[in-house]
Amino acid sequence: MNETRSCVDCGILNCHTRDKKYPEFCLTTKLTEETIEKVKRLYEDEENKKVSVISAKIENEFYLRYTRVEELIEFAKRMEYKKIGIATCVGLIEESRMLARILRKNGFEVYGAVCKIGSFDKSGVGLTEEDMAKTSPVMCNPIMQAEVLNSAGTDFNVVMGLCVGHDSLFYKYSKALVTTLVAKDRVLAHNPVGALYQARAYYSKLTEE
Repeated sequence: MNETRSCVDCGILNCHTRDKKYPEFCLTTKLTEETIEKVKRLYEDEENKKVSVISAKIENEFYLRYTRVEELIEFAKRMEYKKIGIATCVGLIEESRMLARILRKNGFEVYGAVCKIGSFDKSGVGLTEEDMAKTSPVMCNPIMQAEVLNSAGTDFNVVMGLCVGHDSLFYKYSKALVTTLVAKDRVLAHNPVGALYQARAYYSKLTEE
């Protein structure tokens, strides 16, 4: 199968270093000035600019020093957020409680919504008994999570381990900006990148052999 090459196929990354030659398929070189200027103008939006500047400053000041939780707190403080929403998987409610305690100790109001809120049966969206044989018959409700946090007036929302797809729906309907603290991976202790490192080691070994 022939695929058009893109950034994931690039080993040069001259857009990052600017000290080499761009590959022939480089997306940066394919952009029109009109597109570049159109996107750059979006950073003139007050919120977009503030988020971009504060994120860059935190990265520069605390690179390889702050954990993700610490970065989240620093970002929320500098953005002057007061009320933080937590959209949590029911399986990570204890971790979300710990996060809530930490955020409250740092002066934030916290409002959480668990994935089963406004619960209804999975059959309500057309799932069969076979589709829920190994899991709960209660449907996750990420759209309701977003609606509840929207109604609560949260300034910033944090995703804690929502399922793949459910997190997508939450992002879609959340009015506030969203960051992810935990990406669910039950097999790898919620460390999904571990699978990529394992694959890299496996293919490196094959190459050596």
